Amino acid sequence: MTDGRVLVVGESVVDVVPREDGTTVEHPGGSPANVAVALTRLGVPVDLVTAVGPDTRGDLLLRHLQRSGVRVVGDAAILPRTSTAVARLDAHGAASYDFDLRTDLAEPPAAADRVHVHAGSVAAVVEPGRSAVRRVLASHRETATVSYDINARPALTGSGPDLATAVDEVCALSDLVKASDEDLAVVYPGTPTDEAAQRLLALGPTAVVVTRGAAGATCYTRSDEISVPGFGVTVVDTIGAGDSFLAALLDGLLRTGGLGEAGADRLSGASRAQWYAVLSRANAAAAITVSRAGANPPTHHELDPVGTELAHSDLPA
Repeated sequence: MTDGRVLVVGESVVDVVPREDGTTVEHPGGSPANVAVALTRLGVPVDLVTAVGPDTRGDLLLRHLQRSGVRVVGDAAILPRTSTAVARLDAHGAASYDFDLRTDLAEPPAAADRVHVHAGSVAAVVEPGRSAVRRVLASHRETATVSYDINARPALTGSGPDLATAVDEVCALSDLVKASDEDLAVVYPGTPTDEAAQRLLALGPTAVVVTRGAAGATCYTRSDEISVPGFGVTVVDTIGAGDSFLAALLDGLLRTGGLGEAGADRLSGASRAQWYAVLSRANAAAAITVSRAGANPPTHHELDPVGTELAHSDLPA
């Protein structure tokens, strides 16, 4: 495990999920906040820069983060009301969202023990969060590795050239980029997934990881392409699945020295077997999450037996 801390930057949101009987249930969420919680459950110490409102939903989020072991840094209570996302589930448990979200972010206090910085989703590409995220990433580039989860939400981020420009700016500050195939279709419409991944690589990241839902995931580097299959699982809902995948991916790379001050060099030299094991374990984390309600990522006790088995499995040709 790492001796330093991971800084996560981005929105916290309350997911409001309607039930069949007309009532609703509320879960703490927001992609960056989900990643922060998922990392702490895997044993990674995390600081989170986020924002909530002075209301019961804000209290819900802050209690959830505190109980999970996430350290919220800066003044988080800066919104007039806490952001929400009404998550509507289809017959297969896949979620679509109606948002009431602001992207304001607190300024993080300086700290010398941060080995990695992660940013994601709406705040990274929509003002005022967009400028704040870029400042944080740029200020850490010399001392930490940087990751970015595109996690496009067209209802908030828009689509087309303006979104592509905003995404490209964050990718240019990142060592590792994660996106789903659906994200890439929104950001670069009409561009094949493989071609879109290569476009991202050309901006400067060492690796681009594309998730494909039940079909698994693919890592693209400048010299290789490594794919892993998905897991068969009964889906309750898909809320937080990509965030659990991303957290397990970061945790796996931290464990192998692929992140941190000199991590980008080690990341570029990772073998196919190393990538296969890390990606497969991340897929397992996502599978565990979709098998239960809400953004409820696995602990390291749940995931490590799977990771150990995968790490010793044979790499397909």
